[in-house]
Amino acid sequence: MQTKSSVHLPAPADIVDPLRLLTKRVIIALGVLVVTALLVYIDRDGYNDNSDGSVDLLDAFYYTTVSLSTTGYGDIAPASDTARFVNIVLITPLRVLFLIVLIGTTLETLTTRSREQVRLNRWRRKLRDHTVVIGYGVKGRSAVNTMLANGIATETLVVVDPDPAAIAEANEQGLVAVMGDATRTEVLRRAGVPTASRIVITTARDDASVLATLTCRQLNQTANIVVSVREADNLALVRQGGANEVVTSSDAVGRILGLATVSPALGHVLEDLTTSGVGLEVAERLVSPREEGKQPRQIADLVVAVVRDEEELPFHSPAIGHLVRGDRLIVIRPSEEYPWARREDAHEPPPADEPEDPADRPPGGI
Repeated sequence: MQTKSSVHLPAPADIVDPLRLLTKRVIIALGVLVVTALLVYIDRDGYNDNSDGSVDLLDAFYYTTVSLSTTGYGDIAPASDTARFVNIVLITPLRVLFLIVLIGTTLETLTTRSREQVRLNRWRRKLRDHTVVIGYGVKGRSAVNTMLANGIATETLVVVDPDPAAIAEANEQGLVAVMGDATRTEVLRRAGVPTASRIVITTARDDASVLATLTCRQLNQTANIVVSVREADNLALVRQGGANEVVTSSDAVGRILGLATVSPALGHVLEDLTTSGVGLEVAERLVSPREEGKQPRQIADLVVAVVRDEEELPFHSPAIGHLVRGDRLIVIRPSEEYPWARREDAHEPPPADEPEDPADRPPGGI
């Protein structure tokens, strides 16, 4: 059975619980009803009942309901001057209040729907160069948290998942979520896949990941698609389907477990590198002006690779030579900035009295 597709925007900060609002209005309406009935019952001698001549408590509530709803059958009517005065001074304002509550609830419902549609249309107009995360399980949540920790804005993330609980959790985190089957073109279009710049696929099954990859690549020829698969046998298949990067989750976890068994210290370092926000982190940054002309080993951060002209060069590659403007560095550095770990991507100007190291000069320099 296919799940109906729908877009769920995160709730505004000042939104009121609709159930609480409805309960409050029902209590007000019942209060108006009871107060009006008691007023009629207290002054029952001033009312005339065409059926038996007397007005009891049931007749009072009957008169109140038909009066507040502006029906007015006329079988019970105020006969005395006092009863008519009470109708004018008290019951009529209560009738108006009852109608305000009734009509206000209807208008509030229509206004809420209209406001939600306006928000949805505004979101769709702004949907460009965003990131779509397909699957909001353990891997999907971890991917989202990592992207948020690395500066990607919450409003540029869209989650796709068929589970209502996952959709609710994504909304609580401030994310836009689309509920539905990610292998269906309609669902992916609702998530804005055709205009996305990055797509992360973390479904629970490899077959679903393959189909989602094929569909995403068909809708978007330029997006960077990263896919998680459980079995290494499916790696080549997913790449052929259009994935730019494929991560084998089971093999990766198995390798970390094996390394942690052989060397607990190595396992701890690997765990540290994969944990966002604490200890060490792997980051990509541009080379700073003060680093141009230096070799990777002379950089304060530990350089793992250099990306030059969209080609990844390992730190020991002779093709690197010296760093040039436009190079991007893959580095290992502290997640927090310590006094002894200055970040070069902060573009801090070098001290004026810093002596020049001859080893820092490029070949042929003066």
